[in-house]
Amino acid sequence: MEICIYNSLKSRLETIDIEFTEKNTTWFEDCENNDDIYMITDFNGGILIKEFGYSYPILIGGNSRADIAYDKQRAKELKCMIC
Repeated sequence: MEICIYNSLKSRLETIDIEFTEKNTTWFEDCENNDDIYMITDFNGGILIKEFGYSYPILIGGNSRADIAYDKQRAKELKCMIC
């Protein structure tokens, strides 16, 4: 599936081809607000963080889901450090 993301390493939007599976993605179903973390995905040596709202997913290099213990709050903190 092709999606548009914000690549924090390149500071620009780009289109990637990715497949979201149980092996590479953790979903969080308890979202209420647009800025709640909806899913985190391992992708090309980085982590893709998607909020519940309509914003672009953000790719952050050098991290993985395991590095943040598959944790929603730690993903939000990592995203806030970049943005």
